[in-house]
Amino acid sequence: MNRPLVIVIVAVAVILAAAAAYIYSRRRRSQLLRERFGPEYDRLVGQEKSVQRAEGVLQFREKAREKLEIRPLSRAQQADFANRWNEAQAQFVDEPGQAVSIADHLVSEVMQARGYPVDNFAHRAEIVSVDHPVVVQNYRVAHEIAIRQGAGQTNTEDLRQAMVHYRLLFNELLKDSLIERKEARG
Repeated sequence: MNRPLVIVIVAVAVILAAAAAYIYSRRRRSQLLRERFGPEYDRLVGQEKSVQRAEGVLQFREKAREKLEIRPLSRAQQADFANRWNEAQAQFVDEPGQAVSIADHLVSEVMQARGYPVDNFAHRAEIVSVDHPVVVQNYRVAHEIAIRQGAGQTNTEDLRQAMVHYRLLFNELLKDSLIERKEARG
């Protein structure tokens, strides 16, 4: 075989190997993001109408989250927040709208105490989606109901759903504090 032909064959083989490695790494990255973000991944792909753009958004969120110092709550903070949540739930019977407003505010307070940004809802939900991708959609739904409630556009069932949705994220935020505390000791 002549030397130029060998060089071409080797070059083609190297290019094919590089292309295969690139395709594999892209698929692996997609798989890891899909596994990590679950329903949030699917929601963003639908919203962005592009897997590549959605994955870019998710990676941007991960980088933004890495810059934050998310910290566990102290036992006193956990107890205080849990008591305040129980009071909000008890208030639901007599004043469901007020209870939802309190729940919305309480979830924001817990996030702030943990170190999440609270400057605006959209940013808060994006960052929370990195650590809590399964319940972040519940948070969005609850917040939307709270906004509609402020405009007088909800009924008691809507408000009940908001409380259920807020409770899911609230529990996740408190549970993470307990897990982080155990891991720090462990």
